[in-house]
Amino acid sequence: MKLKAILGALGAACAIGAMPAAAQDIKIGANLPMSGPNAEYGDLFGSAAALAVEHANADKMLSRKLVLVIEDSQATPQQGVVAMNKLVSVEKVPYVLSAFTGVSKAIAPVGDKAKVVSVNGGGIGPDLAELGDYFWNVIPLVNLEVLALAPYLVKEKGWKKVALLYVDDPAGEAIKKELDIHVPKNGGTMVSSQQVPRASQQFSGLAAKVREARPDVVFIASFGTQQAQIVKQLRDNGVRQQIVSYSAFASPTVTQLPEARGALFPTQSINWNGDALSQRVARDWKAKKGKDPNAYVANYYNAVMVFVKLAQALEKAGQPITGENLLKQRQAMGSFDVVGGRMTFLPNGTVSMPLQINEIDGGAGKLVKGNIVVR
Repeated sequence: MKLKAILGALGAACAIGAMPAAAQDIKIGANLPMSGPNAEYGDLFGSAAALAVEHANADKMLSRKLVLVIEDSQATPQQGVVAMNKLVSVEKVPYVLSAFTGVSKAIAPVGDKAKVVSVNGGGIGPDLAELGDYFWNVIPLVNLEVLALAPYLVKEKGWKKVALLYVDDPAGEAIKKELDIHVPKNGGTMVSSQQVPRASQQFSGLAAKVREARPDVVFIASFGTQQAQIVKQLRDNGVRQQIVSYSAFASPTVTQLPEARGALFPTQSINWNGDALSQRVARDWKAKKGKDPNAYVANYYNAVMVFVKLAQALEKAGQPITGENLLKQRQAMGSFDVVGGRMTFLPNGTVSMPLQINEIDGGAGKLVKGNIVVR
């Protein structure tokens, strides 16, 4: 399934369809789940990227119109590679937005071989920092999320016994690895770790095992509709302990779930009422979607704006906008003013950003602890 988002230079709302881009347009790609059980992520990520494209065109930040071409990864590595090959070989884009740890790991060799930049704003596996020069991340990876979260849970809140439910994919396994290290390091204990098949939607048996473990806190390491079902079925089956997760809990399916109220999860720190850019994105997002933006909106908006600022610099220098030149320019520039503040790329393509801990409250979420700096 292929979708193309064509955004007009006058700042009109994006139209997603099959209309081809003009030959003189500047194209970037997105490899996102637009169908299947994780399609809500594709819609969220794609809409945030589209807003950035709209702003870039309205502000005439580049000499030509910027066009976003979206291919459907279905959130699976196999389909993600098919989509990436189309973007590289057919659309010939120099820059591709990515999501999901498994998909990102699968497509990275394709981008590296073709010298096309892939930028992740949703996957969190720490090994996404090791995929080569052409794979970048604009989201703090889960090792940093756990570094922020574990001391808060164990030392500040006194929740020393942690039970984990984790999906059997690279993201779930990465989270388990980090918790196994950092919960004991902070004085806590992993009292139970249960793996969940990716396609499973029945969790009453797991709930019984969680109750038997008598944890202080239950950490859910899943995504999409599955994580919402885990939360609901834990509560329906008598698990009353504090629920905690990672940044995937920012998805609307979870934040709007009554049973998820009070759950905690980390994201990068964002003050939507801070600088003028953050205010503009928050205002325009709410006008389009009727709700406040979350961290994923910042990630995919920022991923596009990093490209725009790199392309601006290349145009000014009279250089072609290629993946190879984008990499060289990013290494030269290093830092970017984006939504949420200053983003600094480290040599391995990850970013250094302060984190915050959020509580689900049925609305936009409540800040519990902000500006946590981890290294």
